[in-house]
Amino acid sequence: MKHLFLVLALAISPASWSEAPPFSAEDVFRLNWVSGLQVSPDGEFVVYSHNFMDIMEDRRRANLWRVDSDGDNARPITTGAVNDHGAVISPDSERVAYLSTDDKGSQIFVRWLEGGETLQLTRQAKGPGNLAWSPDGKYLAFTMLVPAKPTTIGTMPAAPEGAEWAKPPTVVDQIPFRFDGAGTLPLGYTHVFVVPASGGAPRQVTEGDFNYGGPAWAADGNSLFVVGNRKDDWRRKPLDSEIYRVSLEDGSITALTDRDGPAIAVRVSPDGKRLAWVGFEDKGLSSQQFQLHVMDVDGGEPSVLLGDLDRSISGLAWAADSRGLYVSHDDQGLTKLVKVDLRGKATTITDQLTGLSLSRPYSGAEFAVGGKNVYAITTGDAQRPAELAIGRGTGKPQMVTALNDNLVGHRAMAPVEELWLKSSYDDKPVQAWVAYPPDFDKNQKYPLILEIHGGPHTAYGPHFATEVQLYAAAGYVVVYVNPRGSTSYGSEFELEIHHNYPSQDYDDLMSAVDAVIAKGFIDEQQLYVTGGSGGGVLTAWTVGKTDRFAAAVVAKPVINWISFSLSADNPDYFTRYWFSEMPWEDVNQYWERSPLSLVGNVTTPTMLLTGESDWRTPMWESEQYHAALMLEGVDTALVRIPGASHSIARRPSQLIAKVAAILGWFEKYAPGDEE
Repeated sequence: MKHLFLVLALAISPASWSEAPPFSAEDVFRLNWVSGLQVSPDGEFVVYSHNFMDIMEDRRRANLWRVDSDGDNARPITTGAVNDHGAVISPDSERVAYLSTDDKGSQIFVRWLEGGETLQLTRQAKGPGNLAWSPDGKYLAFTMLVPAKPTTIGTMPAAPEGAEWAKPPTVVDQIPFRFDGAGTLPLGYTHVFVVPASGGAPRQVTEGDFNYGGPAWAADGNSLFVVGNRKDDWRRKPLDSEIYRVSLEDGSITALTDRDGPAIAVRVSPDGKRLAWVGFEDKGLSSQQFQLHVMDVDGGEPSVLLGDLDRSISGLAWAADSRGLYVSHDDQGLTKLVKVDLRGKATTITDQLTGLSLSRPYSGAEFAVGGKNVYAITTGDAQRPAELAIGRGTGKPQMVTALNDNLVGHRAMAPVEELWLKSSYDDKPVQAWVAYPPDFDKNQKYPLILEIHGGPHTAYGPHFATEVQLYAAAGYVVVYVNPRGSTSYGSEFELEIHHNYPSQDYDDLMSAVDAVIAKGFIDEQQLYVTGGSGGGVLTAWTVGKTDRFAAAVVAKPVINWISFSLSADNPDYFTRYWFSEMPWEDVNQYWERSPLSLVGNVTTPTMLLTGESDWRTPMWESEQYHAALMLEGVDTALVRIPGASHSIARRPSQLIAKVAAILGWFEKYAPGDEE
């Protein structure tokens, strides 16, 4: 059944498609989607964030909603042009704590579901996060940044009264010192706090020059389980974290694990006897599979469940009886929900979880489990964003929202078809998807866009993507591919590009283009290519390898691995996991994999598109390539998106502007157009 929507979409005649208008840029502001799922401890209802666009403020917004587990009685919990998110339901299922974010920042609120009373619990200068109820419902734990004093060097004399001196210099003495989407990181450390759920002063329960995450309450309510790294070299171990037990009585901390690798998403079993988390033993690889671990709450040797599953676990939740867990993992572009018992026996419940990216068709989804093993998932397809579906036990889920039916039900949406092909490099099977214009006629000829995903260790799938829909609505056949290196196909496939990127992933992409051309409806004079981040790398690499594309758009790329690895937002990670040596130890491996090394081969008109506040693939990467193309006499342009980070399409108008620029560039180089 998983591809039924593809078959139905392709069976619709072109005449029936033409009765409705195609999906348009204006429709981006009309989209709604579901996220932030929580199932009540009594299993009676689900709370979720209903996301929508604010066209006047040009922002994504969210309010909290609840719906009974049978799908009835849906109604809002909060309203207004704010972002309400991070909801957690109290143990007695009578209250919801959540974070509300406005222009002044985030604060914690508690709402009584029956009477509708709302309490603002915090008024902190720094935004709290990661809410967790105590077992008795009397307290909430959360994390928050605790500022530290800045480092100073030298002593300045006092300024005369009334003088307007320049701001004092700042001293950077750590990496990373800035991060994409956040800019320069505030000085301080993230610690764990508890606050009375009925109101009162928050109390800090962790200390020291360390960062802590979590938290999860012990069954007795007297301690918390947190994750962090208290080792002397923690600053140089970007992926390393341990599980600690923190006493709320005296603040003492006990390490429960001693590993080399991450521990995330720590969950306490409902009976309070076990901990579960996902992590891996760090081997320094560019892609490593997260495994499911279970351990007694007092520590000891953890066991690994689903150890033979060659897929990365992305989410987990305990079953209501503590005898098993629900987990999610990607598999061939789809996200599956699986129930596993404590012996490792697994039952797949559904593969219909859908991604939440909205702009591009990435895999990944959300789910939650509550009392009576009621579960909730985000589900959808290539024609609509994430909706809410609810199931019980290992039964199949039923969709309970239809937030987009009044929009996509009256639009001619692009049908999407799965395509398997063999790589020209080694006959390795490669999965791709093809999106067709709504009025597609196989007897006509169409321009083609190859759209390349980022990561590079991520995956596309048959999920909704505004960019793909808008390209198809403009008359293009769109092919998107999971080349080698993509996740959801196992470690061997992912590690084909370990210390070898870009490489034969390029061959996989060209093979996908050839496979679509072989269907007979593509105009080979109108081939176009684009991609962002890791896809920007491969787009620049592609035009350095071939001149078959009429035009290209390289979005937020890495162009020069030497400059990137030492100036992006996480140099310790990029140099440690993506290369075998530091740049000054083996400059050739960095240069030979840099698209800049191939710029002398480029003849394809190539536009660059990057956010001016991007610290993941900083603007100077695009500026280097733009300058080099200009010097080589190649038609080029540099499009700078003001205020945009690496999440270049976070604001609706930025998403629309990105697509408009890409289509405008391709149209400029369509055959027969005046140059």
